[in-house]
Formats: sequence, C-alpha cells, structure tokens
Amino acid sequence: MTQVYDSDNNLVPVTIIEAGPCPVLQVKTLDKDGYSAIQIGYNPQGKSPNKANKCAKGHAAKAGVDAQQIAQEIRFSDEHEFERGNTLTVDHFKDVKMIDVVSKTKGRGFQGVVKRWNFAGGPASHGSMFHRRGGSYGLCQWPGRVFKNKKMPGHMGDVSRTTQNLAVIKILAEKNLILVKGSVPGHKGSIITLRVAKKSKNPS
Repeated sequence: MTQVYDSDNNLVPVTIIEAGPCPVLQVKTLDKDGYSAIQIGYNPQGKSPNKANKCAKGHAAKAGVDAQQIAQEIRFSDEHEFERGNTLTVDHFKDVKMIDVVSKTKGRGFQGVVKRWNFAGGPASHGSMFHRRGGSYGLCQWPGRVFKNKKMPGHMGDVSRTTQNLAVIKILAEKNLILVKGSVPGHKGSIITLRVAKKSKNPS
C-alpha cells in the first residue's frame, strides 16, 4: 500500500496491484463443454516456472506462450469474444470505476476465541482462573451436545474473501499496474482476482 493525490488534491490510500498480462490458455464453449468460460494463465513478475512438466508446457504451447505458474478459469453467463492466444491486460479496466478483489486472507494458524471471535474473556486479576477461555460450550442432560456453528478455538485465516466496490484511482498500462482505493485481502505477493464490481451502482 501507498498513498497518492487524486484530481481534487486529496491524499488517498491505495493498493498497487500488478494485473497481468494474462494469456488465454483455453476456451470452453456451451456446445462442447456445457458452459462458457476461459482459462487464463499468469507468471508473477514475468517469470516462467522453473520445473514445468510436459503437460503444462504442451497446454501453454497451444496458446503460443510459455508455461504458466498459475492457471484460473473464469466463467461467463453468455457467449464471449475471447480466443485462445489472446492476452488480458490492465487496459480492460481503463473505463471501469469500481472493481471487486477476490483473494485469500492471511493465515493466522490455530487461535483461541479471544483473537478469533473477539470474546471478552474473564477477569485478568489474580485468582479468577478464567482469563482467555470461551466459557461453557455444551449443555447438561438436554440436548447433551454442542450446537452447530458454536464459536470455538480453531484455524483462523487462509480463506477466500471478496472486497467489493473498490474505486479505481489510476492505471499504469506500461507497467501493468492498477491502483485501487483502500486495502485488499492477503499478504504482499498474494495471487488475487480482479473483476468489474457486481453490486456497484456505477461499475463503469
């Protein structure tokens, strides 16, 4: 993240995202595959994988590109104009005002209820014997079990999350960079998916 000045000379916090180039590796059609989609690839920082197997190399060669580290499928509700070998770049967002960002959150490992669910815990003074625990989880004779979805200690983070309606502040096409207002899920270097905002009143 960093900060830039907008057209009104206001300081705006932004996240710099490297978006593409992403070659189209495969095209799926309604007649042949039962649904409409494209498969795109991506090499972070433009570096091909060091140890790509023959399957990955052959699949990428059909599109006329090197092997890709990451491949992702994007579905369409209807027919589209993309063909194998096309390249998706940040220019596709030049007329878009709001986008959604899909990514995995930072992994936090195994955490207790205070950190994971913001429980208050017990008294911090001496002798209470109840500091950062979750309290009573089950019931006695009836129903004699723990209810589903009870907030308990467990694995925290490393789940897919979508941040909606982020404003596009600036696009640097020559560097494949897009600047969006605010923060996005994940750590530095995370693989994220950008799409035109689905719930925005002014997506473009």
